[in-house]
Amino acid sequence: MSIRLRKRHRLRRKEIKALSEHLEAIFSIRCFTPDDIVDRAESTGFDVILVNGEILGLVIKDKPCLSVKGILKYRPDKKYVTVDMGAVKYVYNGADVMAPGVVDADEEITKGDFVWVRDEKNLQPLAIGEALMSSEKMIRSSKGKAVNSLHHVGDGIWSYEK
Repeated sequence: MSIRLRKRHRLRRKEIKALSEHLEAIFSIRCFTPDDIVDRAESTGFDVILVNGEILGLVIKDKPCLSVKGILKYRPDKKYVTVDMGAVKYVYNGADVMAPGVVDADEEITKGDFVWVRDEKNLQPLAIGEALMSSEKMIRSSKGKAVNSLHHVGDGIWSYEK
């Protein structure tokens, strides 16, 4: 499945710096720099951020976050939700994360935050989503949806070729 990008435009140095600083505040990591070639384009549902031709970020509801490939590249240790191995195949295929499958989560997560979902064995990113409850509630809860999946390994954004 491929995606179509529309209205692609190059960001100015000032815009790149602001975007990078915003992502750094969320994930506590240094992302791209003003020296990188950064474009923003419209896609189905949300905008994408292309860094040197690769989709490494998303802009959802006017808030930026990293894509799964961005998580793989920059390796943040914030805003993660860890699921048990039984949930991996479902999350990998785009399913929302259910609270009973959550085994760990960054304690700073609050409802509405964009988070990345990883497996408990390899700690590899599987998806990007919006937290539907706080991390404490995710871990304690035995029912309900914890994360609304927005982008996952294998979808059109993941498969995008330069």
